[in-house]
Amino acid sequence: MSTADKWLTVIALVSVPTVMFGGYTVMRLAAARKLTDYQLSLFKAGHAHAGVLLVLTLTALSIAARAGLSDPYTWMVGVLLAVGTISQSGGFFLHAGIGQPGKWSFGNTLTVLGAVLLAVAILALAWGVAVS
Repeated sequence: MSTADKWLTVIALVSVPTVMFGGYTVMRLAAARKLTDYQLSLFKAGHAHAGVLLVLTLTALSIAARAGLSDPYTWMVGVLLAVGTISQSGGFFLHAGIGQPGKWSFGNTLTVLGAVLLAVAILALAWGVAVS
């Protein structure tokens, strides 16, 4: 395992408890009725995306390690995955805070940007595996 594989995997694994705590927080806010139904649906979506995308990141890093990609290439893919995950899931939370139902907000833009970054990361990983 290269240095990039190791440290990006450590960062992703350390992020898992933060997503777990986020789930606990969503449950507490829902139980206390501190969120509107609209906000609750966005908090659930943001939380679910964060968890699934962390699993995707860990899988992608495992693929990068097995393919023997260079450290700089792995760092590029890992950073794109991290920023994409934070942007896509964070956009849901941001929209819950500043958005209105049926209206576009910066949270929506952030979510779309995150999806684009994730797509670029996965396509870059696929390219790296194909030519390795």
